[in-house]
Amino acid sequence: MESKQEAILHVLRTDLMQLEDVHQCGVVRHGLEGIFPLSEDFRQEVISIWDTLKGTIDALFDVISHYTEFGLDKVYFELGEWDVLFFILPGMDTALVAIVPALANRGLLEVELENARREIIRILAQE
Repeated sequence: MESKQEAILHVLRTDLMQLEDVHQCGVVRHGLEGIFPLSEDFRQEVISIWDTLKGTIDALFDVISHYTEFGLDKVYFELGEWDVLFFILPGMDTALVAIVPALANRGLLEVELENARREIIRILAQE
């Protein structure tokens, strides 16, 4: 039987990393800890913002935790030539995160990320 972590990695690799505009994605929490399809899937283009993202992730999760009670479920921000998209997993201090080029088709990506978020929520809810 596949573990929850393996099932989530499968969703990240097959549903998101296959998209041309997704340069990195993961299910993360404070400290940028979480599940990432690293190894050969980690695209070198995002290395330049990785340290900056690691340094700001805790502050962002503090904001997320404060506003989720008001219905916040997505956060977007631009970091140089990149957009960072956070799709918050309800009832958790965790989010599905994707790094995409700033000029990417955000509408298409939102649909794919929402589908992946639903699948990840389903995986996490399994006993």
